[in-house]
Amino acid sequence: MAKKVNVLVVGEGGREFAIAKKLQESSHVNQVYCAPGNVGMTTVGVLPVAIAETDFAQLIQFAKNHGIAWTFVGPEDCLVDGIVDEFRTAGLKVFGPDARSAQLEGSKDYALNFMDNYHVPTARHATYRNQTAAINNIDQFGFPVVIKENGLAGGKGVVVAQDRAIAIKTVKEMFANGQARLILEECLVGPEYSMFLVVSNGHYRVLPMAQDHKRAYDNDEGPNTGGMGAYSPLPQLSSTVRQQMITRVVEPTIKGLAAGGYHYHGILYIGLILTATGPKVIEYNVRLGDPETQVILPRLKTDLFELIEAAINDQPLPTIEERPIACFGVVLASKGYPTKPLYGQHLGCFPNKDNIEIAYANITGKLNSLRGAGGRLLMVISEDRSLQLAHNQVYKYLAELNEPECFYRHDIGAKAGL
Repeated sequence: MAKKVNVLVVGEGGREFAIAKKLQESSHVNQVYCAPGNVGMTTVGVLPVAIAETDFAQLIQFAKNHGIAWTFVGPEDCLVDGIVDEFRTAGLKVFGPDARSAQLEGSKDYALNFMDNYHVPTARHATYRNQTAAINNIDQFGFPVVIKENGLAGGKGVVVAQDRAIAIKTVKEMFANGQARLILEECLVGPEYSMFLVVSNGHYRVLPMAQDHKRAYDNDEGPNTGGMGAYSPLPQLSSTVRQQMITRVVEPTIKGLAAGGYHYHGILYIGLILTATGPKVIEYNVRLGDPETQVILPRLKTDLFELIEAAINDQPLPTIEERPIACFGVVLASKGYPTKPLYGQHLGCFPNKDNIEIAYANITGKLNSLRGAGGRLLMVISEDRSLQLAHNQVYKYLAELNEPECFYRHDIGAKAGL
């Protein structure tokens, strides 16, 4: 067998926990490092490295010093800021889109123009550079109307305004908070799905699909968050509709990347909504999702290292094989998230139990005495032969916790009949 290699994952959250864990399980991998990582990663054999994800020079030096075969970039901020370009300039292999391609997430206006240019179905939309123009055109979109910040917002820069008064207030607040542009869109109606592609210069593979839950509270109420829970597979999604998504959305997207001269080697997320007239795109992301990654990767039978290795080196991509299991996860978030999350609360420890694993994210301290570091703290995950069994185990574990300074949603998976 070929010599085992070291790989580096950039990032520190639950998504990077899941990526690093899956890579560490590969027979091809000696050691996975994660920069900066979090203390919880040591529970799965991954070594955190005290280098900020924004310190590209130090990350490059670390990769050279530790014989890193390639680096997997997790967070969108780094990708938009050009980490891939800098690694390549330094002669290092890296998985992720370059800065130009990352504009598909970095600017919603840019992404919508791409969709228009390459005939990818999406909502009716318009971009505005000043408050007056936006307010004067609100009525064109009907109510509710979707209002989006143009730039990166950690999954939270979207408001669905139910009436004109809320819409005007939102527009004024977004411009007052420094937005140079914002987007108004018609509100599409239908179930939402998360599709992730591994893309390698015109070739792609579709990873197992998941459904995310964006609103903070039960019954899809409260503000948008980065995501409060997810599950995979999707019993409510037929293979016919999935193929329709590939034909109508994925294929024109991949052809658009080729036609536009994007040398894309990375993950492409397509946020889909199944409307009465077929699937449409809500948004693109240029990386794996959080919390979807935590339920998708455990279902992947294909070796993740082999898949990424092939993509980086422009080799034929292996076929995606899925394990015949269901995976279900619920996020434990800090009280006050997403607007004013509590920091520093004592969390204690979270032992793994039968069929329960913890994907750590925003935590500090020692494993037997953890503290919250704001936002989404961790995710409780179960895999089993059915979604219902996995769902029951996760909620049983959460019910036994005593975490008064945290909260979680109680209805993850309701759209799958759980």
